[in-house]
Amino acid sequence: MKRKDFLYLSGMGVGAAMLSNIPVIGSPVHIEDALAPSETAKKKQMADVALNTAKSKGASYADVRIGRYLNQSVITREDRVQNIANTESYGMGIRVLANGCWGFAATDRMDNDSIARAADLAVRIAKDNAKLLTEPVQLAPQKGYGEVSWKTPIVTNAFEVPVKDKVALLLEANNAAMKAGASFINNSLFMINEQKYFASTEGSYIDQDIHRIWPNFTITKTDKTTGRFETRNSLAAPMGMGYEYLMPDSSTVLNGIFSLFTTRYNMVEDARIATAQLDEKLKAKPVEPGKYDLILDPTNLFLTIHESVGHPTELDRVLGYEANFAGTSFLTLDKWKSGNFNFGSKIVNFVGDKTQPGALGTVGYDDEGVKCGKWDIIKDGTLVNYQTIRDQAHILGLNASQGCCYADDWSSVQFQRMPNVSLQPGKNKLTPAEMIKNTEKGLYMFGRNSYSIDQQRYNFQFSSQLCYEIRNGQIAGMVSGAAYQANTQEFWNSCSAICDERDYRLGGSFFDGKGQPQQVSAVSHGCATTKFDKVNIINTARKI
Repeated sequence: MKRKDFLYLSGMGVGAAMLSNIPVIGSPVHIEDALAPSETAKKKQMADVALNTAKSKGASYADVRIGRYLNQSVITREDRVQNIANTESYGMGIRVLANGCWGFAATDRMDNDSIARAADLAVRIAKDNAKLLTEPVQLAPQKGYGEVSWKTPIVTNAFEVPVKDKVALLLEANNAAMKAGASFINNSLFMINEQKYFASTEGSYIDQDIHRIWPNFTITKTDKTTGRFETRNSLAAPMGMGYEYLMPDSSTVLNGIFSLFTTRYNMVEDARIATAQLDEKLKAKPVEPGKYDLILDPTNLFLTIHESVGHPTELDRVLGYEANFAGTSFLTLDKWKSGNFNFGSKIVNFVGDKTQPGALGTVGYDDEGVKCGKWDIIKDGTLVNYQTIRDQAHILGLNASQGCCYADDWSSVQFQRMPNVSLQPGKNKLTPAEMIKNTEKGLYMFGRNSYSIDQQRYNFQFSSQLCYEIRNGQIAGMVSGAAYQANTQEFWNSCSAICDERDYRLGGSFFDGKGQPQQVSAVSHGCATTKFDKVNIINTARKI
């Protein structure tokens, strides 16, 4: 389990043995009750109580978020169910500007008197904060949209699928792995539904229904002769989709090295393939340290994008507002102002995009009521922009927010969070097979594994679930212990080839932590298979 995943799971109280003493976020709920829809008219009435109270108490601006957050987790191991949990959290967060300063208060008591008291408290907090203010908040202009709605374009609501069907799928995958020779398998399925209603004094009343899903497993195989063991995690990406993600169709493609899942995920087949690959891992020779051309599958590269591109282009990190949790950024404003800071090679183009179908960070409107869109962050290898929210836009001379505001709960203050940050595919036709053919000495990596990056998001080290050696344009077998080391600028400048859009896929982090108190969000990173020249490879293989 990786650090970011654990940080969220440790708050969910999913009940697996390793998490048995962790408290639950939200209250346990029968899923049938949770599926009952909330009335939009009632939410508008409650929002207006908060907005009118805030204005009457002296707020120059106010916004309201009414949130209903549903979480379901199903966890199994081998032939048994370890835990099934449904939780619901419901309440209202009220944010105001008064005397040029922010104030915030929240309540889970949804009667008019309690809402009015919370709005009054938010204004009083803002006025008290203003006594210490050195510079008033500057909000980018934002028009009101009236009454609008947006919904993740799902086919099947995962919360409506019977739990017994989900358990059956996980146990079928477990059985496939055990029959193929696995020693152990832990298998889980996480589903989230955010029902969010936003209203502001600018005239927006926005109703959104957001869905995410993440299937995941870890398979272990032990060599009983030597005592050595190897593991392989699922290569599935968490997605902003419904349960249709777990219903394989003709878009599922398999080849001899790995499973490629485009818009559907075949968990049972992945479990079989993973178990067979563990035989190769147990026999794999240690990698020889040195310089290699590195080919990274999207199942690996997405995490490197997240850490070395996504986080350092968060404007609050750049400004030092976010430092305690995972540091600041080497991409300081002077580099952006120069207009010619060389981030990567000419073929490197990154966009922020909150509209991409299937991505975890995709919504219609952010938590400040800003309509979401797409923009360049790295253009032809040059740093051209960051990620902003309304009270940051003026720092970059922007006349509008980029829609990067998010809060993980109604009781949390919304702040700047990462959009889907993606590497654009190559413009020339190129397949992974052709990329391999053009490589004399290289490594081909799949799946996220261990990683480390410094507090300015500059020097890093990443490894993989699977690593294959390439010799003279052909796969020569699996190697163990390989990890690539570089600094961000050096790494992206070594990018020499990117497969075209036919190979473009999403990866992502379902539970990405940031802030104090910590909040978690979900974000995707798209890319195609990508090649980097002469990257430093070290051997991290353990010795028995």
